[in-house]
Amino acid sequence: MSATRAGVSESNLDLLSINTIRTLSMDAVQAANSGHPGTPMALAPVAYTLWQRYLRYDPNDPIWPNRDRFVLSNGHASMLLYSLLHLAQVRAVDFDNNKVLDSMALTIDDLKKFRQIDSKTPGHPEYRLTSGVETTTGPLGQGVANSVGMAMARGWLASYFNKPRFELFNYDVYAICGDGDMMEGISGEAASLAGHHKLSKLCWIYDNNHITIEGNTSLAFSEDVATRFKGYGWNVEHVSDANDTTALEKALDVFRDTTDKPTLIIVDSHIGWGAPHRQDTKEAHGEALGEEEVALAKKFYGWPTDAKFLVPDGVYDQFKKGIGKRGGEARNAWVKQFEAYKTEFPALAEDFNKMQRRDLPDGWDKDMPTFPADAKGLATRDSSGKVLNVIAKNVPWLMGGAADLYPSTKTRLTFEGAGEFEAASRSGRNMHFGIREHAMAAISNGMVLSKIRTFASTFFIFTDYCKPAIRLSAIMELPVIYVFTHDSIGVGEDGPTHQPIEHLIALRAVPGLMLLRPADANEVIEAWRVIMQLKKEPAVLVLTRQALPTIDRSKYAAASGLAKGAYIIAEAQGGKPEAILMATGSEVSLCLSAYETLTSQGIKVRVVSMPSWDIFEHQSREYRDSVLPPEVTARVSVEQASILGWDRYVGSKGKIIGMHTFGASAPLKDLQKKFGFQPDKVVAAVREVIGK
Repeated sequence: MSATRAGVSESNLDLLSINTIRTLSMDAVQAANSGHPGTPMALAPVAYTLWQRYLRYDPNDPIWPNRDRFVLSNGHASMLLYSLLHLAQVRAVDFDNNKVLDSMALTIDDLKKFRQIDSKTPGHPEYRLTSGVETTTGPLGQGVANSVGMAMARGWLASYFNKPRFELFNYDVYAICGDGDMMEGISGEAASLAGHHKLSKLCWIYDNNHITIEGNTSLAFSEDVATRFKGYGWNVEHVSDANDTTALEKALDVFRDTTDKPTLIIVDSHIGWGAPHRQDTKEAHGEALGEEEVALAKKFYGWPTDAKFLVPDGVYDQFKKGIGKRGGEARNAWVKQFEAYKTEFPALAEDFNKMQRRDLPDGWDKDMPTFPADAKGLATRDSSGKVLNVIAKNVPWLMGGAADLYPSTKTRLTFEGAGEFEAASRSGRNMHFGIREHAMAAISNGMVLSKIRTFASTFFIFTDYCKPAIRLSAIMELPVIYVFTHDSIGVGEDGPTHQPIEHLIALRAVPGLMLLRPADANEVIEAWRVIMQLKKEPAVLVLTRQALPTIDRSKYAAASGLAKGAYIIAEAQGGKPEAILMATGSEVSLCLSAYETLTSQGIKVRVVSMPSWDIFEHQSREYRDSVLPPEVTARVSVEQASILGWDRYVGSKGKIIGMHTFGASAPLKDLQKKFGFQPDKVVAAVREVIGK
């Protein structure tokens, strides 16, 4: 048939729309001479059917809270999503994701700029950058794990907000994924937890095309995916041909009718479908087809071979009649329902609105604990647990948990009514992720994308397992709260496998990630005050296992100085300091001990607590110079971690007391002696840098 012929039948309009997705994807990849054309060509019928027949999504309001979520986990197939966003004429949203604009999310010109500098069509979909993209995907497995978080969030939101006659939240979550997603371990972690929680509103559509970058999946992947997912507790459907939209609809109907488990739909497809020399080849996965092959594929589709970025007559209208009409009606009905809800449940409606804006309820920090000076003190993990419970009681949508470690990380919510989030009851706010650190972090991203404020916790050493998702928290500007305990060689007898040495600098290096390592219980309070007010930055709170003295704030500076990242906690007596001592966390008390000795010896020394390099670097030059005067070059830093990075503060004339090796298995006092974290060592270092 002619690609532009008017008056075609409904089935032909469907095929015309499907082929438009295919050809737009091919043309964009070819124009960039970079990208992944094969998967959009194969999955166009699947994605079109889902969007056109099932997805409850209003293109005129892509941030409608009860919209179905669509996640393209195999993000290399980004042109599949970009084509859909353009053809459905999804409207743009402001960068804060709070206001719908009059412009379109993606124009034809945007598609033509695929993978080009400052375009809205990057190589992999990016949340915020491209309106309509629900989450940043690219690293395989992250998207499907995010989708589990979205489905868990949906369960909690429904339990909190839904009332008789008012069903504010009943959305479904769909994710398209590929062989790479299935091979990554995070997908198994996430799928296992989804099955355990019986997340029946979650559907993964698995593109089973047997091709990866190196070649056929038989090189390294031969498991029975269907049996694996049945073992996880999923319903599994199979569609033997990606072009068979009728079979796909039947599978999607089964998903909608399933109420006790998530659904996996395995779709057999041919990567690069329609390209005579590239179909079913690894080249179709990650290379532009070439002009000649593009023309041959278009000929196969019945498409004008010389047309580029063609959207035939009737295609835009077809999307308007499908997803546009259905989504608009569903959204309008929801808005009408919410107006009545506001009258009947005004307090809940106000909670809802605050959540959407990432605002906090009035009095969110009332009843904070107080921690008087105490030489014995307590571990910062313990003081954090007390503060967290007070805040969570005041902020109903703050929830989270640990990777099987809450007795150690002290992140259990213990106040009356906190409850457990589980399959039988979605209202609980204590989440149990099991020993699945990677999935925990990615699921937390999905929950925060759904506007729930989420915390995730484990030992600091296990950030190695969380790092990919933490990095994406920062890229997406999601205020996920990461609570990591057992922060140094203070772990003691557990030895070097559990003593984080390089982890502080590794996370400090992540742009947009706020890391705080408080020195005592009162700095913990101030750290939580800072963290809770964040709207775009993820935060890492690094806490001790061992008890730390609660610093006497009548003698030393108030802990509120933490809000500026670094502050003078003890000033040199009698004038300008001869030297500056700097530390974070547990080492601040060590520096204060050295300070007392040095002061008694007539040496003028200043102690600076530096709980957050990131916050400090965002202060004015005037403030930074007031804390660390450039003319005072005799400086010593103390931190039970890698010395990397401290040179920026210590300078060429200073000295760094830190870890140059991994730790060891021994009681803490023995480790401190072995590695030089003792007051006399700090005193000696100060004397050395000032030449006394």
